[in-house]
Amino acid sequence: MAEERRPSVQEVNISKEMRTSFLDYAMSVIVSRALPDVRDGMKPVHRRILYAMNDLGMHSDKAYKKSARIVGEVIGKYHPHGDSAVYETMVRMAQDFSYRYMLVDGHGNFGSVDGDSAAAMRYTEARMSKISMELLRDINKDTIDYQDNYDGAEREPVVFPARFPNLLVNGTSGIAVGMATNIPPHNLGETIDAVLALSKNPDISISELMDDYIHGPDFPTAGQILGRSGIRKAYETGKGSITVRAKADIEEQANGKAMILVTELPYQVNKAKLVEKIAELVRDKRIDGITDLRDESDRNGMRIAIELRRDVNPNVVLNNLYKQTAMQTTFGVNTLALVDGQPKVLNIKECLEHYLSHQQVIIRRRTEFELRKAEARAHILEGLRIALDHIDEVISLIRNSKTTDIARNSLMEQFNLSEKQAQAILDMRLQRLTGLERDKIEEEYAELQKQIAELKAILADEEKILEIIREELTEVKEKYSDDRRTEIMAGGVDFIEDEDLIPVENIVITLTHKGYIKRLPSSTYRAQKRGGRGVQGMGTNEDDFVEHLVSTSTHDTVLFFTNKGKVYKAKGYEVPEFSRTAKGIPIINMLQVESGEWVNAVISVNEYHEDAYFFFTTKQGVAKRTALSKFANIRKGGLIALGLREDDELISVKLTDGNKDVMIATKNGYLIRFEETQIRSMGRTAAGVRGISLRDDDEVVSMEILEEGSKILHVTNKGYGKQTPETEYRRINRGGKGVFTCKLNDKTGHVAAVKAVNGKEDLMLITVAGVLIRIPVKDISETGRNTMGVRLIRLQDEEEVATVAKVEHEEEEETEEIPIEDTSKDSNNETDNE
Repeated sequence: MAEERRPSVQEVNISKEMRTSFLDYAMSVIVSRALPDVRDGMKPVHRRILYAMNDLGMHSDKAYKKSARIVGEVIGKYHPHGDSAVYETMVRMAQDFSYRYMLVDGHGNFGSVDGDSAAAMRYTEARMSKISMELLRDINKDTIDYQDNYDGAEREPVVFPARFPNLLVNGTSGIAVGMATNIPPHNLGETIDAVLALSKNPDISISELMDDYIHGPDFPTAGQILGRSGIRKAYETGKGSITVRAKADIEEQANGKAMILVTELPYQVNKAKLVEKIAELVRDKRIDGITDLRDESDRNGMRIAIELRRDVNPNVVLNNLYKQTAMQTTFGVNTLALVDGQPKVLNIKECLEHYLSHQQVIIRRRTEFELRKAEARAHILEGLRIALDHIDEVISLIRNSKTTDIARNSLMEQFNLSEKQAQAILDMRLQRLTGLERDKIEEEYAELQKQIAELKAILADEEKILEIIREELTEVKEKYSDDRRTEIMAGGVDFIEDEDLIPVENIVITLTHKGYIKRLPSSTYRAQKRGGRGVQGMGTNEDDFVEHLVSTSTHDTVLFFTNKGKVYKAKGYEVPEFSRTAKGIPIINMLQVESGEWVNAVISVNEYHEDAYFFFTTKQGVAKRTALSKFANIRKGGLIALGLREDDELISVKLTDGNKDVMIATKNGYLIRFEETQIRSMGRTAAGVRGISLRDDDEVVSMEILEEGSKILHVTNKGYGKQTPETEYRRINRGGKGVFTCKLNDKTGHVAAVKAVNGKEDLMLITVAGVLIRIPVKDISETGRNTMGVRLIRLQDEEEVATVAKVEHEEEEETEEIPIEDTSKDSNNETDNE
């Protein structure tokens, strides 16, 4: 019985085998699939598709043929991969939004910029485009090398002649193993101009190429490139980042509303997904002011219509769209291509140099081919001329020869001819013996001699080769070049800041007890004399009222200090603008405040000076001073402004230069004044020290920074107020109980706020019902500190003053003044409680 044969087992080192196999695979992907050749800018699959179409005779002047036939030819002869991969590549070559100059002329549904896929290949038809014919021009004149296909049964081109610089003109993208390429498309005319300039001046700099010829990428979907710095870096190093944004125009409508019209998109942006993203941002209230969104694109062009509210700045909305959507994208340039079969990152000049060298090779090989052809024909004609000169002898020799071979050999021996010449004489028709035909042979021979001399002159002079390249490139440019589509914008690539789009104007920001915030122009409220009824300043719910009001500018930073001692920031323009009676938006939609946290102080800042400070006061009378510079970088989620003790909360924050007097006032009418230098500057998270010692059932309601000559203005919750000179309040040490500053009773109620004024401001009073009145401070009576004051606002039953704020004075038409009750003469002789 025969011994059983066992398969041989070869032992290998698995680490070495993995390394070798993976490197082989990686190089196969790099060279044979993912990266373009620097000479024709094509990957193997693109080259095989066009070559198969050329073989099938599917030229631009022939009829369309089924796409399935093309795909079958490609995968059957040249590309051993899936049919879907080949068809999808061909589809992209036929899309006017994917290729700057389409290489396939498609007939049927080849997809859309909305991301719709093409119809199945059995439904669509295609042929070569006119410009793709330029890639294969002279391919049959021995201009390129061929290689075996995957099974050795066919031959395929290694590279195309590429009569225009396709690598830059149409660009490409691909992911290999450990590397990727991403080359943007360019304008054909500009790129050819750059090649022509390089052919004339090999020492031309990249800066000169960029400034005078090839200005930057030119995307098929147009759009706008922001700045030239990214382009310059990409052209100089081969790698760079180019910011591209959609082209959008703002139009005023007949109804007074503004509309943003988007007519061009950044390269490779899906329009349908963009519209969906904008709708999502509007739904989530991350972009405010958009009332309608429509895609009005048709066969005439792209058009996305975005309607806006009347009260929003369209430039701000557009800027937010650029920031938060694909209306502004970054194209990462990585000019990686195969040079002599090896991947290499190239700058723009190297790309042009390699293309120019390739064209020199093409022209030289074509010239050599044409020279061989001309010399071969001239050789034949020389034989025919000899035969015609000895026609009788030739005829006699042929008639006396028994066979063709004998006749050929006899001709070769007798007239010293080559075998080809002898065969040509034997093949010559008798009509060539006429005088006219003889003249034609002589003319053709003379023309060939002239052509041979010219071809040899070309091969002997490199400048003549370059001149031919220039002529043929100029011909291609004149035939196919068009205007630049993508506009290159001057300036940097940074986002336009909203401050650049918004005029500087004074605004009023209001925040309700329930957390609704809005801004209005400061001019919304006209000044009234004291005692007026006021105007409806804000629409609120029955259980809501305005709690904070600050006068600032659209360009100032607004800081929001919460009861938990945290601080958040926003620009003045970032607070949404609403009408006078609108409620506003919840502040949680703008700031990341936590549950159980509400804003207790709002102030504005222009610059973070080193010698400026924040002065804090809490409800329990704790005070702290911290340098303003420690608040320069506030995160989106807020920062700790001060460490609070248990059962305490932040009441007030003021900005100071560090050398002022501070006053702290309480609900029950007590006030302390001391120099702020008595409290040293502390860290941002410090808890602070005792500012005022409180009596039973008392709490801090206000803290102010005093200026020399200012007056202390009191407002009670029942609408009474007065001014008292600051000289009536002497300085004492911090931590004291303070002095009695206002006579209170059931008519006046408790102290709602105490402000330091100079008489040039207006005072805004807001009630819990949302009624607002603006009173010039100069109209408020000045009395001693132990008086009740005068009525500032007439309140309804159970109505109270909720918020008091100082704003800049505005001269406005005065409204009718009503009689007021002056109680300033009511005083007593109570002594100071210090």
